[in-house]
Amino acid sequence: MKLFTLKRVLILGVIITAVVFLLPTFTNTWPHKKINLGLDLQGGMHLVLEVQNVKAVEAELERTVDELKKELRKAGVTHLGIARQENNTILAELPDKEAKKAFETIVSKEFSNLTVNTSSAGGDAANFRLRLPDDEDEMIRKMATEQALETIRNRIDEFGVSEPDIRIQGEHRILLQLPGINDPDRAKDLIGKTAQLTFQLVNDDVSVDAALKGSLPVGSQILYENKTDPATGATAKIAHVIKKQVLLDGSLLVDARVEFDQFQQPQVGIAFNRKGAHIFDRITGQNIKKRLAIVLDNTVYSAPVIQDRIAGGKAVITGNFTLEEAKDLAIALRAGSLPAPVTIIEERTVGPTLGADSIRMGIISMLAGGALVLMFMAVYYKGAGLIANLALVMNIILIGGGLAAFQATLTLPGIAGIILTIGMAVDANVIIFERIREELKWGRTPLAAVHAGFDRASLTILDANVTTLIAAIVLFQFGTGPVKGFAVTLGLGIVASLFTALILSKSIFDFILQKKTSSTLSI
Repeated sequence: MKLFTLKRVLILGVIITAVVFLLPTFTNTWPHKKINLGLDLQGGMHLVLEVQNVKAVEAELERTVDELKKELRKAGVTHLGIARQENNTILAELPDKEAKKAFETIVSKEFSNLTVNTSSAGGDAANFRLRLPDDEDEMIRKMATEQALETIRNRIDEFGVSEPDIRIQGEHRILLQLPGINDPDRAKDLIGKTAQLTFQLVNDDVSVDAALKGSLPVGSQILYENKTDPATGATAKIAHVIKKQVLLDGSLLVDARVEFDQFQQPQVGIAFNRKGAHIFDRITGQNIKKRLAIVLDNTVYSAPVIQDRIAGGKAVITGNFTLEEAKDLAIALRAGSLPAPVTIIEERTVGPTLGADSIRMGIISMLAGGALVLMFMAVYYKGAGLIANLALVMNIILIGGGLAAFQATLTLPGIAGIILTIGMAVDANVIIFERIREELKWGRTPLAAVHAGFDRASLTILDANVTTLIAAIVLFQFGTGPVKGFAVTLGLGIVASLFTALILSKSIFDFILQKKTSSTLSI
């Protein structure tokens, strides 16, 4: 009789593989990753964010206003003012019939997606009120939420959170579960940073004092730069008069990295794509000796004087950063700007102590339940019960190895799934053992009774486990975080149970009975 058949080698290979993947959870010297623990087991943050997607609609209308003004300027059409209104409409005032007719032509040709209402303003003058159709307004809001989700996911991935749970909740909310976060404030700052980067010229033709007193030129705005005194650490706000026209924005960025200047102070080096590099080259070439403000989220980070044309599409953002601030800014810029601001409307922090208590109680309940099952099987089924107990231990090892191999997350409901699997695994053995007992009563030899018991019970066990596996798949597909954790361990447990009950146990019986000479079986 061969000691190692192909079937036994494959079984041994599966068990060894599971052990290899499971070992890193208990030792730091093994090369593979550990089992990921969920928010309820290792602590972390639970956040619900609300996307201010109305801001995305406002931004779209502002872009439409700028484009409309450009088209009118190109066609030589005069107007008395075009601006976005508070109710998310665009009000355009035209002075005479000629301008009105030209305006209608341009709108119908270039802005056919807008709904237009006309009203008289007295004499030949006319007012046009333009608005986005309801379906387009809704689409912009929906896309803003989806884009915010992807942007936040990219930031979290670069931040280094293991197995985050990030998904849309309702129409304009995003749910985040971030296990293992040990710096919640830094994480919240990174998530909420809009990261809208723009390059705008400083208006040096007007004094800052005059602008602050109300003499602000049309097309300009006052933005502030935070200056920190390196000696005292005191921070002061420096006002700048900035032209509203955006010459270049962060949408053309391809990279952002932390660098160090000659004084070893952190700064963020940025690089544009080919189109952005060409625009940056043109901007710097046309504005030599002028100041170009680097603006992030309406805060001026620096406003250096352009000394010469800058080719290659590379620039540097300075701002008295700490190393962590520079890293987070680089992450936010690489991941892209949020299409609309987000606000935190719900926040819960799970401490690691609570998580450790959950793990301890879960393990205690698993060990207690497992010990009772092992005791029952050993007493009721004698020698065969010991084989079932060995298969049960292997079952738990296979589940742990599967969790580590697929980098799945173990949650508190997941521990409940493992405990449930213990019962299901024993149930399969009970069906098989009762069938073997019947075969022995009919006078079959132990080996024939075992083969008949496994063959006749296999279909019943498969039916029961496959239907449960389908339910686990549905739970995983449509469930939330805790439900998914339960579904993962339940699904892995079902597959492991089928392997240990139908393949491993039978192989052990075959190995023992092929050497057995007596006609009795301890069952």
